[in-house]
Amino acid sequence: MRSAGVLHADTEILVPFFDVDTMHVVWHGHYVKYLEVARCALLDKIGHNYNQMVDSGYAWPVIDLQLRYVRGAVFGQRLNVRASLVEWENRLKIHYLITDAQTGERLTRASSVQVAVEVSSREMQLASPKVFTDAVERILR
Repeated sequence: MRSAGVLHADTEILVPFFDVDTMHVVWHGHYVKYLEVARCALLDKIGHNYNQMVDSGYAWPVIDLQLRYVRGAVFGQRLNVRASLVEWENRLKIHYLITDAQTGERLTRASSVQVAVEVSSREMQLASPKVFTDAVERILR
């Protein structure tokens, strides 16, 4: 069973025409963009978004991304994209759930893993920087 996470952020997306193919179904690669929108909302909620990460001296590249497509989203459909924080002490792991905003039907689930890399040395960190874990701990209190 997938972990629900300790904190989540929901984002609503209206599927635009330029994200669909000739059958008006969202092209599979665009789902990654939807995940990114939800991940940014989650990081904003934590109070440590990408700008703050870079300002603290760390980049957070995605090292693993997994998607499971259940049903294709279509042009004009309103989607709810939920990003849930699962791990943050040694790496940033987020689970995602994309559902139809009106019916709640599950369309896609996914997960991503990011690691901290010190910008100046380009070295991957074996633990998340204290500035990030402190931000998570503050929001969880």
